[in-house]
Amino acid sequence: MSTADRIRNPLLQSRIMSADAAAALIPAGANVGMSGFTGAGYPKAVPHALAKRIERLSAQGEQFRIGLWTGASTAPELDGVLAGVDGIAMRLPYQSDPTVRKQINAGRMQYTDIHLSHVAQLAWFGFLGHLDVAVVEVAGILPDGRLIPSSSVGNNKTWLDQADKIILEVNTMQNPGLEGMHDIYYGTRLPPDRQPIPLVRPGDRIGEPYLRCDLNKVVAVVETNQHDRNSAFSAPDEISQRIAGHIIEFLQHEVKRGRLPANLLPLQSGVGNIANAVLAGLNESPFENMTAYTEVLQDGMLDMLRSGKLTMASATALSLSPKALADFNANIDFYRERIVLRPQEISNHPEVVRRLGIIAMNAMIEADLYGNVNSTHIMGSGIMNGIGGSGDFARNAYLSFFVTPSVAKNGAISCIVPMVSHVDHTEHDVEVIVTEQGLADLRGLSPTQRARLVIEKCAHPDYRPALQDYFERAQRAAPGQHTPHILNEALSWHARCVETGHMLPGGPGAAA
Repeated sequence: MSTADRIRNPLLQSRIMSADAAAALIPAGANVGMSGFTGAGYPKAVPHALAKRIERLSAQGEQFRIGLWTGASTAPELDGVLAGVDGIAMRLPYQSDPTVRKQINAGRMQYTDIHLSHVAQLAWFGFLGHLDVAVVEVAGILPDGRLIPSSSVGNNKTWLDQADKIILEVNTMQNPGLEGMHDIYYGTRLPPDRQPIPLVRPGDRIGEPYLRCDLNKVVAVVETNQHDRNSAFSAPDEISQRIAGHIIEFLQHEVKRGRLPANLLPLQSGVGNIANAVLAGLNESPFENMTAYTEVLQDGMLDMLRSGKLTMASATALSLSPKALADFNANIDFYRERIVLRPQEISNHPEVVRRLGIIAMNAMIEADLYGNVNSTHIMGSGIMNGIGGSGDFARNAYLSFFVTPSVAKNGAISCIVPMVSHVDHTEHDVEVIVTEQGLADLRGLSPTQRARLVIEKCAHPDYRPALQDYFERAQRAAPGQHTPHILNEALSWHARCVETGHMLPGGPGAAA
């Protein structure tokens, strides 16, 4: 399909220009809402052109920085190039770029880490400031000006509605068969006029297939032909397979106990190799006719759709390896009948998550003895990526799993610790912790009961004695026995990691 076939509105055809010309329309200090969610559907040309402009101005002694808002993480062509020229003053709501991360942790870039379901409403409430420009990738423009969304939806509806100026990137690399896969819900309102979201099954369509925008706000249309960040996933390793095995065995047990239906409840899965291993395990499991209501659809769910194990998947974005993308494009008519892509304020909406009874499975950096989870920070102060949508799902899920290998850095650091160095998910929202060592079902347990189970089931054998010793001494020494801690020792566990670069099996106070 040619570019002329993709841009069919006469007014917007007259606004086609180069990426350099479009980037020149973005003023210094602007808040810019760009499309993109987990490396899918982000603008590729305008950010690069804007970075070149910033670099030129910087060489002349002029500082030029923007506030950058997206759906979630993007790619080197957006986050990377803008951070590389020190062009981002404020970043929200989620990132995964190494250069961005380095600048945030050095204090050179401000970063607001936000639950992904909250971003659109915070923008509408006016809590984030004014949105000056939207730069949004689309797959095409209809004659009446409606927009065919790209491989992610994210916050695009809100950016298009809120921004003073709109720049559209029409990417002919995106499959035209995406048309009809999206469900853009325009029924959200602000308090006190909010209405229930009429979605009761993962495959329900409650909106329309296209994005709308005020054509008078569109100041530029840029033609692109570039792939998304299609990263390959590693084959499931032994640790990932063992974690997956524990989860599947647990789910089978829950079905036998009558606490889950035979086809389970809708699945939500985070992104990464462990998540793909769990999905691969489910694809080989006896479960049939499963559904998914998640934020990102990755390789494992395509495999499940193709095998028929999964009958429907709802998400806000695709995150596919090159091999999976080739399959998706070759069979897009098949997938369009089984995939719905929604705005992230709907894909992650707490009310919908709770109504559907989601089984949520998310990764973490560390968990402590009582079930508190850190999913964002290294040693309590350095951001890794962000909370993403894990909180949206964990707090509202029917079942909330958090998974991690039991150790990191080739065994030098335990991922089960006395007290997490940063809390993203409190013990009140964490029901099941899983490592390759085993699974701890924390439902209905007191803190001390949780601690015994987490040590027994989830801790690596090299660290189990130190954790058990800490817990027993805390029970003797702590002033309160509901959640017993020896605070200076709990914190020294992390301090020792900072000092030595690792945590010895002896735990806090061990000889070097």
